[in-house]
Amino acid sequence: MLSLDDVNAVLTEMAPVCAGGFIQKIQQPAPDTVILFLRRPGRSLSILLSAHSRYGRVHILSQKVPSVPTPPSFCQYARAHLSGAQIHRLAQTPDDRIVWFELKKGEQVFLLVVALTGRSANVFVLDAQGTVLRSLKPSRQAIGQPFTLAPCPWSGDSPAETFSPMTDAEKMTFPVSERIEASHSTSELNATLEDERQRQIAHVRKYVKKLQRRITKLTQDFEKVDAYRAYGRYGELLKSHVPALGKGQKYITVVDYFDDRLPEITLPLNPEKDGPGNLKDYFKKHGKYTGAQKNLVPRLDQANSELTKYRQDLQALESGNLVNSQETEPVAALPKRQAPLRDPQRSKQKRQPAVPYREFSSQEGYAILVGKTAKDNDAVTFKAAKPDDLWLHARGTPGSHVVVKLEKKQQVPPETLKDAATLALFYSDLRKSGKGEVIYTLRKNVRKPKGAKPGSVTVTQEKNLWVFVDQARLDRLKESG
Repeated sequence: MLSLDDVNAVLTEMAPVCAGGFIQKIQQPAPDTVILFLRRPGRSLSILLSAHSRYGRVHILSQKVPSVPTPPSFCQYARAHLSGAQIHRLAQTPDDRIVWFELKKGEQVFLLVVALTGRSANVFVLDAQGTVLRSLKPSRQAIGQPFTLAPCPWSGDSPAETFSPMTDAEKMTFPVSERIEASHSTSELNATLEDERQRQIAHVRKYVKKLQRRITKLTQDFEKVDAYRAYGRYGELLKSHVPALGKGQKYITVVDYFDDRLPEITLPLNPEKDGPGNLKDYFKKHGKYTGAQKNLVPRLDQANSELTKYRQDLQALESGNLVNSQETEPVAALPKRQAPLRDPQRSKQKRQPAVPYREFSSQEGYAILVGKTAKDNDAVTFKAAKPDDLWLHARGTPGSHVVVKLEKKQQVPPETLKDAATLALFYSDLRKSGKGEVIYTLRKNVRKPKGAKPGSVTVTQEKNLWVFVDQARLDRLKESG
């Protein structure tokens, strides 16, 4: 963080060359850093405003900083309101590390305040009356309330000023800015890399514990069903004795024909069930074992494999040599970074609603929409479809509404009609039979009775088409979806 003397020195250096400059571009390459690109007759400048808790600073920037593809909300606000504004003057709050920029854009006046105040360091945009309009980071200085961190160094209206091109002396290098940039930028970069390494370590440790819990749970689940490993064999041995079994019997002794020695084994029975009921229980328990082999074992193997990899990642990160390294696989394979804390100034974005239909393409390239649920059927028919689109449905059975997108008064090609009818049959209760009747008409002939349940409609002027599901046609349609 800059000292009071540093703030005074860099402001003395910046004021003559920044005053009169127009803000041409604004970037926010990091969450706590803003860059103003200025243009004055005779020179272009870049001003760095950093609200870093340890390395906050203001100075003229000599190096280029890569831009962020999607600007954060503060940057978007600053671009909308401050781009094109002219820096009228700069000042420092007496005996404090707070820098003020007075900006004029047409008839509007804005104050850009950089508070280099340690953990509470921030950048604020104020109006001419000192009301907070925006802040770079969350702050106690609430939006819409007067700025109370420090009084404005200017009082009353200032006389209009004209700014002349920079002199040769002003076009020289900026030693104070260069010194601050050299010392603070390197320290901030190292601190940022170390913070990122510690964040990754914490994140990987958390994920390792999560994997360990998952492995423990899967192991316990598998041990429970592993006792049913031989129950399939027991069920086979019990089959020939089922007719003789009745309720109330607690066990039965049978010959184990799966063992060459033909020993006798005793199988426990549920006395509340008869022979078929006990037989069903044995095969049901064996089904749990086979299901575990199919599902639990792969999941357990995957969890163990991930645990080994993340333990290697953790060891590599704790060595301190892999931060920001592109040649080491574990770092590149780390879990996705957790979402940052929600910016209270960012407007809530509504989630995009799920598309209510599956979309396929016919052999001739026509779009075919197939509703997913009864409620979605209404959306497909009465929102997505136009009056002259073709509408289809399997006759006399629950199923999806199907729509073929057509131009006005356009006839549907024969193969497209077959494609759409195949989908209407497939996405209905006639799927298992593989054949059935499909009705079709223009969408404008479909009505929804008042108070009808979702998906219920009345149809007029319909035509019929008998359909057999052609697997090759169906496979082609699925590939187009």
